Amino acid sequence: MLRQRLEQKLLQKLSPQQIQLMKLLQVPAIAMEQRIKQEIEENPALEEFEEEEKDFEDDPFEEQEETEFEEKVEDDFSLDDYLDGDETPDYKLSANNTSRDDEDRQVPFVSHTTFYDGLEEQLHMRRLSESDRSIGEFIIGNLDENGYLKRDAAALVNDLAFTQNIIVRKEDVARMIKLIQQFDPPGVGAFDLKECLALQLNRIEKESVPLSNARLIIDRMFDEFTKKHYEKIKKKFVLTDDDLKDAIDVILSLNPKPGSTFADSSKGSEHVFPDFTILNEDGELVLVLNSKNVPELRVNRTYFDMLESYAKSKNQDAKTKEALQFVKQKIDSARWFIDAIKQRQNTLFVTMSAIMSYQEDYFLTGDDTRLRPMILKDIADLVGLDISTISRVASSKYVQTDFGTFLLKSFFSESMQTESGEEVSSREIKSILTDLLSSEDKKKPITDEVLAAQLKEKGYNIARRTVAKYREQLNIPVARLRKEI
Repeated sequence: MLRQRLEQKLLQKLSPQQIQLMKLLQVPAIAMEQRIKQEIEENPALEEFEEEEKDFEDDPFEEQEETEFEEKVEDDFSLDDYLDGDETPDYKLSANNTSRDDEDRQVPFVSHTTFYDGLEEQLHMRRLSESDRSIGEFIIGNLDENGYLKRDAAALVNDLAFTQNIIVRKEDVARMIKLIQQFDPPGVGAFDLKECLALQLNRIEKESVPLSNARLIIDRMFDEFTKKHYEKIKKKFVLTDDDLKDAIDVILSLNPKPGSTFADSSKGSEHVFPDFTILNEDGELVLVLNSKNVPELRVNRTYFDMLESYAKSKNQDAKTKEALQFVKQKIDSARWFIDAIKQRQNTLFVTMSAIMSYQEDYFLTGDDTRLRPMILKDIADLVGLDISTISRVASSKYVQTDFGTFLLKSFFSESMQTESGEEVSSREIKSILTDLLSSEDKKKPITDEVLAAQLKEKGYNIARRTVAKYREQLNIPVARLRKEI
């Protein structure tokens, strides 16, 4: 049964401009140049302002209505040429991001032999049948970035049949796997860590007692070794502490990820591009917003001329109105983007200023123990913005200080209370926890219970499970796995 009724709802809707601003707030400084370049390519009405150009007057149509233009359209403008969509506009085919004063320098490209290229080169140096070569190339293609083969021979036989239409026997695939396991780097082609270490140990030619013990440990007591049950290993093989230590040194000299050797060499140096810089000038903090990758933008003057021509035209047919609407849309889009960039810069500066003020003692000293507990709501209340906005600002942004460059969200931390009732940051407790663990006796590592007791002695009354949580966040293993011989 259908019924009609009046209903009042309170809804919050974001305008396209607000959505655009929210997206721009999440973009870090290093990606802003590419984002602006993308917008310029998509919207021909938007252009980068160059200093040597003469500045034109502000938008002459900002306060005028379209009906005010009733003059004749300019003779040199062809509406058909403008609306012709068969040809791709020039602005989509080229991009000039340099000025006449910029020095033209060619950037050299460094080529690297990848992990897979190195293996295929070794494969092609062997005298193999066409079938074996195809199997070998397929096996190499199935290795992961660490050099491990995650699929067994039977699965590879099926994959070759379905994807390559190559019918082979399981024995042929197993034989080619054994061949690839003889390639460099040692340990490549293993199915798991145990086999990877065993392959490397078997490649060591110079025999020794520590090497023999290392092979025994990996072959027969691998699980005990990974869990550091050293007493069981010593009892099983009747080893002294020195014997066990020498064997472990041999194992630790091996590479658990043979494929990463090539992967690391092919990666360039990664640099952090800070969004903010905080300077300490004689005890006064000065905030600088990095705007190097945010060029000054403006609306293309040509589109204002187009708008004027269409608006003045007396022949307001369908094509003219369509062109007028297109030009207006591009101009409005350009204005919105320029306004969004300005709002982004202002929001970033205001938010970071509030964070700098809130954590003034920390930014003056660089001492983690001076870091105050701070959550998103604290900053949101200071600047009068929504928590989600503060979260977007803190996401993927970096700040450069006199004592290092840090991720902005790392300054946000939980609040803990000392026995004296003082609130401290969880980051302060993590700093103390790191100091305690760095000075521990590695032969007798400190357990979480002992760490909790030591923190309590310092006035930080936290439970053992909280200590365990902070330890895991610091990527520090449990006491048993930190033990050394």
